[in-house]
Amino acid sequence: MKRRDFITTSALSGAAWAGGASSLSGQKPRTKRRYQNGKSPWPVCLDFATIRPAKGLREKVDIAIKAGYDAVEPWDRDLEEYEKSGGDLKEMGKYIKDNGLFVPSMIGLWGALPETKEAFQNSLSATRNRMRMASEIGCEHVQTIPNQVGENFDRRFVSDCYRQLIEIGINDYNVKPALVFVEMFPLKTMGQALGIAADADHPEARIIPDVFHMYISGGGFDGLKLLQGNAIAIFQFNDAPKDMAMEDMKDKDRVFPGDGILPLPKILKDLNATGFDGCVSLELYNPTYYKRDLLEVAKTGLSKTLEVIRKAEV
Repeated sequence: MKRRDFITTSALSGAAWAGGASSLSGQKPRTKRRYQNGKSPWPVCLDFATIRPAKGLREKVDIAIKAGYDAVEPWDRDLEEYEKSGGDLKEMGKYIKDNGLFVPSMIGLWGALPETKEAFQNSLSATRNRMRMASEIGCEHVQTIPNQVGENFDRRFVSDCYRQLIEIGINDYNVKPALVFVEMFPLKTMGQALGIAADADHPEARIIPDVFHMYISGGGFDGLKLLQGNAIAIFQFNDAPKDMAMEDMKDKDRVFPGDGILPLPKILKDLNATGFDGCVSLELYNPTYYKRDLLEVAKTGLSKTLEVIRKAEV
């Protein structure tokens, strides 16, 4: 994908949407469908990290159904354990669909972007198995995790590897690998991820922003204004805690949307202006929440996400 297909000026994007002329930005017209009884322009997804202590894939799926989510985002370990216990992922995918939900993404392709060609080839067996599981449960995207790119990663090499992963995913498994960025890994910021995705030069290259890592990486949020929505596969949602220095924050410190310090309504307003129409996915790792009733955690997370969306007036 060419860089111009990823990035556009906020002025052009704003003019396109204000005038209804989607052709100005090269995007498809925005769907008129709304979710959560009309409260959200995006489907709201439950990332299973939020309810990690729940016992097994089926229980996690049932919590998402009972709590009222539109979609679920499982982890590879959820799917592995389910298969090892005799479960059929295709049947689980049908169960999810029959209950009115879908699976936009799976986490993830660990170690799929290593430092050398040899390491990349050696990683493909595990990567392919994860893609297979994602495909069988009905995922559209699978998250590509840059946990082994190396501190001084070769951007060209990483982009080439990412492109190969996209080709493998689409051609062999009908899933689309999307690139994440994580402050704790060498590929830390949205700008770095966008550079890799743009240089992959593939029409299905995508990134997955997470508001928490946008914040603690120092990359900030105004970069969203430079994007078209079709650069984003899924949008990870949460909040950063009050009364804690940014440099001390870790994933476990995430809090419910609206309970922290991030300017979430503004972020969602800017996200909406990009034309993004994928899932907003609640992703929390807070150990204090894990001690609570997990169905109530899921319900609270959905309610608080919808309240932020309401405040964003989108």
